[in-house]
Amino acid sequence: MEIKEWQKQVDDWISQFEEGYWSPSSMMLRLTEELGELAREINHQYGQKPKKPSEPEGDLALEMADILFIIICMANSMNIDLEDAFARMMEKYRLRDSDRWTKKSPE
Repeated sequence: MEIKEWQKQVDDWISQFEEGYWSPSSMMLRLTEELGELAREINHQYGQKPKKPSEPEGDLALEMADILFIIICMANSMNIDLEDAFARMMEKYRLRDSDRWTKKSPE
């Protein structure tokens, strides 16, 4: 699925509700909340803070998808084409960082 399709799927889902998209500041707070949940799960699985025995195992992929959902909501509400933005971002990295790290040798 292309990013445009993701954006449309999220827009179709949001459009069924009277409230529509949240304000940019509310979405930013929601993004921060979701990022915190991902950070907590990373800390439980890879960091120094083990889960309590009573806590269920978390799902890193789902936590990342929650963040992606909010990013898409923010982009949609601001009329941002994420495919175009992603292409421009990758070009920036290609130009700026192509010689920053050691490239793997061809096998």
